[in-house]
Amino acid sequence: MEPTNTEFELRGVNHLALVCSDMKQTVEFYSGVLGMPLIKTIELPMGWGQHFFFDCGGGNALAFFWFPDAPEAMPGISAPKGLPDRGELLSAVGSMNHIAIDVPPERIEEYRDKLIAKGVDVGVILNHDDSEFGVAPEMHEGVFIRSLYFKDPDGILVEFAAWTRAIGETSRVRHDPRTAADRTV
Repeated sequence: MEPTNTEFELRGVNHLALVCSDMKQTVEFYSGVLGMPLIKTIELPMGWGQHFFFDCGGGNALAFFWFPDAPEAMPGISAPKGLPDRGELLSAVGSMNHIAIDVPPERIEEYRDKLIAKGVDVGVILNHDDSEFGVAPEMHEGVFIRSLYFKDPDGILVEFAAWTRAIGETSRVRHDPRTAADRTV
C-alpha cells in the first residue's frame, strides 16, 4: 500500500531552481549534453539576471538563475566537493546536495557510456541496498535503486537514478529521524 498525503494534493516537483555562473554554458550542458529541451527563458527585471527552465521529463522542470553578482560556489559547503563513489557526499545544512533525475533501469549502463563518450566525468554505477554500507558491489534482489553521479559545469552534483523495485511501503521506513542535538559540529 502506497503512503498517501491527506493534507495536500501534491503532484510532484514542479521545478527545482539552482544558480549557475554562465547561462550559455548551462544551456550547452543541460540541452546539448543531457538533451533537456529549453522550455522557458526569462530576463529578470532591473538587470537582476535570468531564469531559464529545462524539461527534465515527467512534466517536471529543472530551472537555473543567473545573477550577475552571485557569490562563487563553495565546494564542500554549497555542494559536495566530488562524487559519492569517490568518498564525497557532505554539504552544508540548507544546501542542495544533488539533483536526481529518474532514468529507466535497463538503460543505466548505456547512459553511463554515453555520458563518458560526451566527455563527462562519471562515477561508477552504485547499487543501493539495505546493507551496512548501503551499496552492493553487484546487482541483487535487495537493490532498490541504481545510480550514477556526475557534475555540471558549475560543480552541481547530478544523479541519474533508476528504481529497480517499487518503493514507498511503510515497512521500508525503519529509522528514527535524528535531531540537531545529534550533530557532531
